[in-house]
Amino acid sequence: MNPDSPSNDERPDGTLQARLGRAPHALVTGATGFAGGQLCRHLRAAGYEVTALVRPKRDTAALGELGVHIAVGELGDPESLRRAMAGIDVVYHIAAAFREANLPDEAFFKVNVQGAENLIRAAAASGVRRFVHCSTIGVHGDTGRTPATEESPFKAPDVYCQSKIDGELRARALFDELGLEGVVFRPMGIYGPGDTRFLKLFRAISHRRFLMIGSGDVYYQLTHIDDLCRGIMLCGEHPAAAGEVFILAGDHHTTLTELVECIAQSLGVKLLPFHIPMAPVMAMARICDAVCRPLGLNPPLYPRRVEFFSKDRAASIAKAQRILGYRPQVSLQAGIAATADWYRVHGWL
Repeated sequence: MNPDSPSNDERPDGTLQARLGRAPHALVTGATGFAGGQLCRHLRAAGYEVTALVRPKRDTAALGELGVHIAVGELGDPESLRRAMAGIDVVYHIAAAFREANLPDEAFFKVNVQGAENLIRAAAASGVRRFVHCSTIGVHGDTGRTPATEESPFKAPDVYCQSKIDGELRARALFDELGLEGVVFRPMGIYGPGDTRFLKLFRAISHRRFLMIGSGDVYYQLTHIDDLCRGIMLCGEHPAAAGEVFILAGDHHTTLTELVECIAQSLGVKLLPFHIPMAPVMAMARICDAVCRPLGLNPPLYPRRVEFFSKDRAASIAKAQRILGYRPQVSLQAGIAATADWYRVHGWL
């Protein structure tokens, strides 16, 4: 069995593939990013025909090597979306406007809400069988000491998360309105070989420059990219997924202290035995943010970066386990070690 494909017990009878009698043709947005690109790899390994919706002038060489077709288009251009939908059975909508200092607030809603609506309408008009929409665990904000579930209240900590809340709600309403099989998933803490978002953390620990801010007792939960892609494919294939929302994450949370100790062990270094008080660092971050953002500059220190040390982020995957048979397969220790090795190979540590 190909390790990049879901196992037989993860892909029950009645899947989209079984209903079609052939491998489906999937459209993936966000395919030039980490999660979207890795999803394309998993889909191709499972025998899918894959088309990537890609903005003009993006580097598509890696996708071409996978045998992925390229459809040039924009979420704000409905005609380009209609052209991209030709022959598509399932859409995996991963693309989003993410946090950037020089991005105006309205841009998040233009992409994450209106762009999603444009794509859903194009899919429904073209007879797409299923639409899988990527939200984020960030819609729940600080989850607290009780892990979040799909029914936990929305608590947007910033404009990006508010736009993702609005986009998810718009998507779910449109699925009902247009009679389209729709599924929403909320991923959390995506990492693994190919990711660079956690590189700063690995590098700081590797060079023994990492200092814990606060107690380190907050909860944190990671999701290995391979496990996430298997879960996303279950959302696209499983007959019972239609109309549902799923949290996709690793099989357990740790404390932040346990996480950084795991990284340090994989790098063969010892952590510095010092902690920095939270209050003065957060105050400095707010000042830095207030000064830099009006100038369109990325602040070197900002509140959300400090919140990494102060907010609990933990969630239950019980629903995905029960309905989809979702089973994370990559342990935290193995995933962290593989990620560290990938950074080493690229000379980044």
